[in-house]
Amino acid sequence: MRVLTLYHREGCHLCEAMERELAPLLAARGWRLERVDVDSDPALARRYGTEVPVLAREGREICRHRLDRAALEAALTGP
Repeated sequence: MRVLTLYHREGCHLCEAMERELAPLLAARGWRLERVDVDSDPALARRYGTEVPVLAREGREICRHRLDRAALEAALTGP
């Protein structure tokens, strides 16, 4: 199964909104969402600060703050 990573922070309304939007889109295509709380690792907290949510595939950023459906589509169909 293919995986996208959502860098998030607990209690972040933008993070929650992005996850809600992603869930049906990824499920329909057989993708899985891995959630990583940036506050669980000091290096991630420094790297992302308040710049969450960030959606990534294999370490490459797809979008941040709000879901960019065109960028998501490109990431899901690309190699």
